[in-house]
Amino acid sequence: MSKLGVNEHHQAQVVNYMRFSRYQRGQRLRAVEMCFEELKSSRLDETTYTIDEVTEMLDGLLSVVRGEVEGELDNTAYTNVLLLRQMFQQAEKWHLKLQADISELENRELIETIADFEEREFAGTTRDTDFNSVLRKMKLAPINESGGAALLHMKIEELEKENLKLSEQRIQLEKQVKSLGGSVAVSAAASSVAGGSNQNDGEVNDLRKKLASLESDLDSTKRSSANSSNSMEKDLVSTKHELLKIKEMLEMAEKELEKKVSQTNPFKNLKQMLVKKNDQLKELRKRLSKYEKVDDAE
Repeated sequence: MSKLGVNEHHQAQVVNYMRFSRYQRGQRLRAVEMCFEELKSSRLDETTYTIDEVTEMLDGLLSVVRGEVEGELDNTAYTNVLLLRQMFQQAEKWHLKLQADISELENRELIETIADFEEREFAGTTRDTDFNSVLRKMKLAPINESGGAALLHMKIEELEKENLKLSEQRIQLEKQVKSLGGSVAVSAAASSVAGGSNQNDGEVNDLRKKLASLESDLDSTKRSSANSSNSMEKDLVSTKHELLKIKEMLEMAEKELEKKVSQTNPFKNLKQMLVKKNDQLKELRKRLSKYEKVDDAE
């Protein structure tokens, strides 16, 4: 887990967005500086000015700077909306519904944490002045190809554990095969024992059967370890999609039920009663306010 509490891939995306934001801030600051420089070069050509002239110059400068700042604030808001739109599109591809805690956006402690992170991340570097150079540093994955890893993260861990277990079993089987000396050594031992006495024929046959069984188990373990991951991932994806579709159908059914209830006669009558009561309360408040005005006048 990274310093921001997200994985390394997501932290890289955050750093890319910070780099883009630093570029935009730098452009706006340079625009504000140019407003002041233009005022100095075009208007400050005399030694004395009247109050009206100074007020006029400051009002003009205020209007220009206000436009630059307002444009930057609007651009920042629209950029954030576009970024949220990308994340929501990725989530909707997998039938996910994201939520955001807006109150956390005013958490000063978290804001200072992000500011410290940006300062450490870009310490010793200058803001990019070329937008193309900013884009070259941002390597974003296509929207249609992302999202699966996050959804299948827990199941992939289970598959990795199972693959590790299968690998350990394979290693144990290989050690057992080596302890028997391999198929060639076993065959040689079987020939030697067969030439010695008929009493050892049973042991030779047992060794051959055991070797064949171990080799069969080893082959099946290799095949299962190679195929289990893909098959289980496919089953998981289909199951997840089916489950999410069922949830959506359930939500739609609940909404439809609420809509039908709101259209029933008892509900409409109750709503009309509430409207009448509210109108009566408004009328009583108006009358009460009139009496209060009369008392104040007296």
